[in-house]
Amino acid sequence: MTTPATPAPKPATRVRDMTVEDCEAVSRLRVRGWRAAYAGLVPQSYLDDMDLAVAEDVERRRSSFTGGLTLVNVVAERPGHGVIGWACWGPYRENGRPLARGELYALYVTPELIGTGAGRALMAEVLARAAAEGFPDLALWVLRENAPARRFYERAGFRPDGAEESFEADGVLVPEVRYVRALGGPAAP
Repeated sequence: MTTPATPAPKPATRVRDMTVEDCEAVSRLRVRGWRAAYAGLVPQSYLDDMDLAVAEDVERRRSSFTGGLTLVNVVAERPGHGVIGWACWGPYRENGRPLARGELYALYVTPELIGTGAGRALMAEVLARAAAEGFPDLALWVLRENAPARRFYERAGFRPDGAEESFEADGVLVPEVRYVRALGGPAAP
């Protein structure tokens, strides 16, 4: 008689504040995340040109550490992998002004590690910190056609609120929808 194999435990994901030393890893992760998540949703020429902007993005991130911005950046890391995820949030921006609500500006996980719990760990950290800062809710914008991301946010308790807008990528309008989640309540499983 054989006993069923015990599944191997998932490696521990540690979420911590991003440091200036993480800027290059985060910029590269962002490009890989865009290319994986948005292939077929934004023009390929736009995704291909993102490599040209990595150095500029690294410098912009580094300057944000001394610029007094109200952004909160956290990274997820695992032993043997280094930085495998990144999230950024802060006050909601509308017409250049911050509002009382919070906004999740970005959340990316190394594409081959999606589904391993890193995104959930980042989301839990963002939700806890935003609630602790006193934000009544957290909003985010997601590409309308990005079904996997929309399912992820819905499982975390976010719901579309009917707002839509588009951004331009190489002459093509890419539609986004806004999702919102009240803070203080439990996330959906």
